[in-house]
This record gives sequence, structure tokens and C-alpha cells, in this order.
Amino acid sequence: MNGQYRVLLPKWIWKQAANKEEAKQFIMDYMKHYPHYRVVAVKNGFAICQRSEEL
Repeated sequence: MNGQYRVLLPKWIWKQAANKEEAKQFIMDYMKHYPHYRVVAVKNGFAICQRSEEL
């Protein structure tokens, strides 16, 4: 997968988001649970991320 990781996003994000911008904000808030991951794309309910090696 070439250094990329997939994080399954919870379904509530898609149910509660009124539009694309709100979904993006929910995703960014949710991804705070994964501090070493940076989202590069969202596809098929997954956040496609790169892992930061800084701990």
C-alpha cells in the first residue's frame, strides 16, 4: 500500500453531515484519535492516511 494506511470512518459522520464541508470537519475531528496519521484522501468510507514517524 506504499506507506498508506486506511482508517474506517464511523457511519455517524455520513448520517450527521449536512454537506461535504461538514463531513470534512467531522472527519478531521474524528482523526484526532489518530494523532500520528495525516489524511490524504477519503475513499469508500475510509480515511487514506500517511503515518508521521515523529513520536
